[in-house]
Amino acid sequence: MKFLPLFSLLLLFACGEKSNGESVQHKPAALPVAAVEETTVTEIEVDTVFTIDYITGKFEPAEHPDFTEINPPLSDRKRYLRKDVLAAFTAMRDAAAKDGVTLKVKSATRNFANQKRIWENKWTGETKIEGGKNAAETWKDPKERALTILKWSSMPGTSRHHWGTDIDINAFENDYFAAGRGLKEYNWLTENAAGFGFCQVYTEKNADRPTGYNEEKWHWTYLPVAKQLTQIAEEKMTDDMISGFKGAEVAGEVGMVENFILGINRACL
Repeated sequence: MKFLPLFSLLLLFACGEKSNGESVQHKPAALPVAAVEETTVTEIEVDTVFTIDYITGKFEPAEHPDFTEINPPLSDRKRYLRKDVLAAFTAMRDAAAKDGVTLKVKSATRNFANQKRIWENKWTGETKIEGGKNAAETWKDPKERALTILKWSSMPGTSRHHWGTDIDINAFENDYFAAGRGLKEYNWLTENAAGFGFCQVYTEKNADRPTGYNEEKWHWTYLPVAKQLTQIAEEKMTDDMISGFKGAEVAGEVGMVENFILGINRACL
C-alpha cells in the first residue's frame, strides 16, 4: 500500500511559555482515505510530537512545517490547514463534486492570537452578539457573559480550530443546511464524510451531549489527528492553564475542559 510522503513529517515544535513546552508523542492511527487520484484507497501516516503550546494555538500556522495554504477554489481566501487534513478534504471535495455537491472551506486554522481577538471583541461589546446586544453591558456577571459567548465562540487556548484539524464548510448558519442546496450538502456529508476521516463535532445537544457549544452543522474535524489531540487535552489540560485574555478568570467556573473541550459528539471521541 502506498503512503503519501508529504505527510511523513516530524513535528518538533514548541513555542510560547517554557512551562507549556511539555511534549507528548502520538502517532495517529492510519485511516483509509479515498485518494485524490480516482478511487484508489491509500493511507496517510503522520508522526507528530504535539506540545501543550500546539494544542492551545500558540504558534503561527504560516511558519509551521506541517501546515500549508488553502487557496481557491478550495477556499474563498487564503487560509491554513494541516497538510494531511487538506489532502483528506481535497479527496472528499472531489468525490462530492462527482455527486453534484460543492464543498468549500469557510474557516480553518485560527491560532491563539486570532481567537483572542474574536473572543475579546465579543467580551468588550465591540462585536455585538445575541441579536445585536453589547455583552459587556447586557451581562455584567462575568460567568453569565462567558456562557453566553460560549454558545458559539471558544475561549482562546481551547478552540479545536487551533489544531489545524477542524474546518467550517460552506456556511455558518444551521438554517442554511435545513433546505435546498444546503440540505443536499449536509446529507452528503453525513453519509460520506466518515469515509474520508471527518466527523461533525457539535451535533444537537441531548442526553449523549448535554454540554458544550450549540449545534454546528458546518464544523467537521479530521479524526486521525484530532482524536489524538483530544486525548492529550483530556489528559494534560486543566482549567487553570487557560489564561492570557479578558474573561479567562471564569474558565474554571464554567468548566472549560470538561464541558467544552470534551463536550463534543461522542462519535468524534
